[in-house]
Amino acid sequence: MRGKAIVKFLVVIAAIIGCFAYFIEPLAGSLKQGLDLQGGTHIVLEAEDTEHGTADSDAVERAKQILERRINEMGLSEPIVQREGAKRIIIELPGVKDPDEAMKRIGKTAVLEFKNEKGETVMTGDDLKDAKEEMGQNKQPLVAIELSDEGAKKFADLTSKNIGRHIAITLDGDVLTNPVVQQAITGGKATISGSQTLEEAKDLAILLRSGALPVKINVLEVRTVGPSLGQDSKDKSVVAFGAGIAMIMVFLLVLYRLSGFVANVALLVYVMLLLLVLGKGFNATMTLPGIAGIILSMGVAVDANILIFERFKEEVFSGKSMRVAMEAGFKRALSTITDANVSVIITAGILTLLGSGPVKGFAISLGLGVVVSMFTAITVSHFLLRLLIDCNFTNHPFWFGANISPSKSADVFAPKSLKGGKRK
Repeated sequence: MRGKAIVKFLVVIAAIIGCFAYFIEPLAGSLKQGLDLQGGTHIVLEAEDTEHGTADSDAVERAKQILERRINEMGLSEPIVQREGAKRIIIELPGVKDPDEAMKRIGKTAVLEFKNEKGETVMTGDDLKDAKEEMGQNKQPLVAIELSDEGAKKFADLTSKNIGRHIAITLDGDVLTNPVVQQAITGGKATISGSQTLEEAKDLAILLRSGALPVKINVLEVRTVGPSLGQDSKDKSVVAFGAGIAMIMVFLLVLYRLSGFVANVALLVYVMLLLLVLGKGFNATMTLPGIAGIILSMGVAVDANILIFERFKEEVFSGKSMRVAMEAGFKRALSTITDANVSVIITAGILTLLGSGPVKGFAISLGLGVVVSMFTAITVSHFLLRLLIDCNFTNHPFWFGANISPSKSADVFAPKSLKGGKRK
């Protein structure tokens, strides 16, 4: 039995170390990089008063929300959209190297109008409920629009009164399509042609879905941010990350010996799971604050193992066997670990909800890191320590972190009945 336990333990350890060596690079590479790491486009916009609208605080805030919605629907990597002062909006787009293309996609006012042959506006985009790109029967890119209930009534009345006439659909004054009405359209649905590609139709659909900007927006500054500073910061972060892991592992080995070795292997599992969750599960974009959150969560992961091992030592000192002491140590440490980590998770959740940009990235990586650390401490460390004890390499508590030499452990940790016999 002991031989089988040893083989099982060694196979599991080898599998974990092998998986870490094989998967760590692709898992790390699956994380997208933020503007501070890979560069991108930095845009400064300013709202302007016009005869159609005043650039007050409410209008600027609504413009910010619309711009943010447009950018998010385009799938850009962790953009930052924030206000600066009373009328300015700052936009940072990681990985976007063409500022002109970026402004073309997000900077339009997007005022949708339905006009009759006299040029009068009879409907606007306010009556729009949804817009989606699709391919028509003749493989022509189209934008299918769906109107609200009120908009459907207006459109039905408009088309019924203009059979045989043109109805132009314009965006920011440019004609998108100008079809002749063949019959009344009562279903509240229509299509907009004129897009050359499906991607162009998708961009138009996003603009229509996000709505029109409430005020005119002027571009004050558009510049491309190079990755040179980001690359330097990234290299230093990688060094810090590696040095941090190495120091933690040495600390655990010195202080807890075999238990520390188990914690180190569990830490490898933690790193792999966290990168998997961030990269594949949440499609996260990594920034410098995000890296800081990961490194901080590593400390939380180690802290959980330390709590467990300290409880384990206390149970051993009370005279319990290794297996019983280990199980009791995990049970005693569980409530403390849960209370401490839940408080961090709640804080990270608040920062995620109320923060933006780098603060939000830090909070997400920290919160997820703490959740993963709880899993690895409670399950992986528990499983590995149980396998280690089954191997029966040694029963000396010293090798599991007790600060006592092996030569003295036989007397100090002898069963209470035996101690009593000696005294007699």
